[in-house]
Order: sequence, then structure tokens, then C-alpha cells
Amino acid sequence: MANGGTAAKTSGNSEARLPTEFDDAVMWATWLYYADQMTQSEIAKKLNVSRATIVNLLQEAREREIVSIRISPQAFGRTAVARALMDKFGLDGVFVIPSGDEQNLVDRLGDAGARVLAEQIEDGDTVGVAWGRTVLAVANQISLPKPARNVTVVQVAGSSTGEPEFSAELCTSLLSNRIQARCVNLLAPAVLSTRELKAMLLAEPVLVKQFELIHSTDRILFGVGDIGARSTVRVSGIASKAEIDTYVEQGAVAVIIGRFIDTHGMPIGGDHDDRMVGITLDELKQVKSRICVAGGPTKTAAITATLEAGYATHFVTDMATGEALLSG
Repeated sequence: MANGGTAAKTSGNSEARLPTEFDDAVMWATWLYYADQMTQSEIAKKLNVSRATIVNLLQEAREREIVSIRISPQAFGRTAVARALMDKFGLDGVFVIPSGDEQNLVDRLGDAGARVLAEQIEDGDTVGVAWGRTVLAVANQISLPKPARNVTVVQVAGSSTGEPEFSAELCTSLLSNRIQARCVNLLAPAVLSTRELKAMLLAEPVLVKQFELIHSTDRILFGVGDIGARSTVRVSGIASKAEIDTYVEQGAVAVIIGRFIDTHGMPIGGDHDDRMVGITLDELKQVKSRICVAGGPTKTAAITATLEAGYATHFVTDMATGEALLSG
């Protein structure tokens, strides 16, 4: 047992004085690391030893069972599902939240998506933003762990006349305001009446510059929509009921940033698609980091098609959806 004035055994030029309340340097380093939450480098400086010595002291603490590490079964289960999803779909990262009240699922996914996006944003980034319930939830809740300079947030799909909560310009402006970034809204409707009108509009210099910005995005945030009776796409205003029904007849199972895809994730295209203003699915795949936030029992087929086709690099979902994706 140490008494007042006992020296800790160190490898430094001078010995750090071991506080009275600790038996030895192992106990002292362990307390500083786990209780006081000091870094290994900070502890090394305090004890006047190398960082490698601190690593060894903490390892000895585990061997002597001074410290025991317990992994929550629930957290470990979510990690296992996340890793399995990464392996199955070739994803760079997956964040899985616990299953819970379905009524609050969008908000909970938004919180998780906000954390994933916030951890990625760096100085000078250009962040593309789509639209939808989950995207809006991310925009509502995002907060950067530390300020990022010279960040631009750009709208990647044209505006619609549907419900305000699904508007692309609202998602973009809200997210940019939350992270104090430059906001660039796309000054065009989501869908035009003719292909010729679209071509003329996109030739305008201001839109040429905006699309250059869209094509230079470092990361993009988007959701996945199903095409059921209560789906977002049916109230968004980007397509009529007849147009959506036609896409369904052609095999559509999902909508990504207004573009319809089949069970294999292939774009269905057509006249309606040709009149859309916004990033294409081929262009989406060119973005370095593509964060997809989606979940819920009605979206399994839509999400599967999205992930199998490689539209996402990072995926945020709930436990129930993750398990359903793995069992399919």
C-alpha cells in the first residue's frame, strides 16, 4: 500500500509522485483514464512516462481485473447487424438505431443521420441535399461537433408544389442554417412540361453554374421512397397519380431523389424522367460519400433495390429494417 510521498515507478528522467490514495502506478493510470477521462498522452505527461508505458499500464489493469469491459448485448446486436449490412451490400459505413415506436421512427432516423453527416463534414465541403421526411428530420437536428469553414449546402433536385415539409429548398436552407453554411437553392421546378423547355432552362448561365456545383459535391444526403398509397412521392407533387401508376406497371419499387427504379435498382426512365430537373442516378453514384437514411416496414423492397445497385456508401436505418434486409 502506498503512503504519502511514495514515488510511482516510471521510466522518465524523474519520478512522478504517486498520490496517497492509489496502490501503484497501474491504479493511478487506470483512474485517470477511465474515471477522469484523460487521454493516454495526457496521462503520460502527468506521470512523466512514455505513451507506450501508459498502454502497458492499462493492459495490466485489465489483466489484473481492475477494469472489466462489458458490451451491451443490445448495442452489440446493432453492431453485428451493421457489419452484416456492410458486408452484404458493400457499404463503407452503417449506423443502426434500436427498434422502437414507429410513429417516432422518422425523427429517430433523422437524429442518427444528422450524427453520421456531421461527423463527415470538413472545411471546404460541398454537401448535396435531396428532399423527403427523413432528410428534413436530419436537417432539423444536425449540429456539428466543431465548426467547419467554407461549407456549401446545395439543393440537388428542383422544387415542387407539394407539401411544404417535403420541399427540397426547405431541406437545403434549414440544414445550411443549422451548420452556418452557404446555401444554394436550385432555381428551377422539379419537373417541366416538355423536354425542350428543360433543355432551354438548363442552358441559362445561372443554372449551368448551379449544376457545376451539384456535380462537385463531396457528400450527399438522401432518402428512399416506396411507391405505396401513403408514400411521400404521391403527395410530393413531382408526378401525377397516372404517371406513378405507369411507373409501377413498368416495375418500379422505389424512388430516389425523384427518380424511379426497379427491383434491381435500375432507372426506369421515360418521358417524365426526361423532364425532371436535378441530379441523375448516374451522377449520384459519382459523389464520393452518399448517405442514405431510410427505414420502416414498408420500405424493405425499396431499400434493397437502392443498396444492391450501389447508390449509397453509408446507410442509416433501424434494427427491424436492418434485420429484414438481411433476411431477404
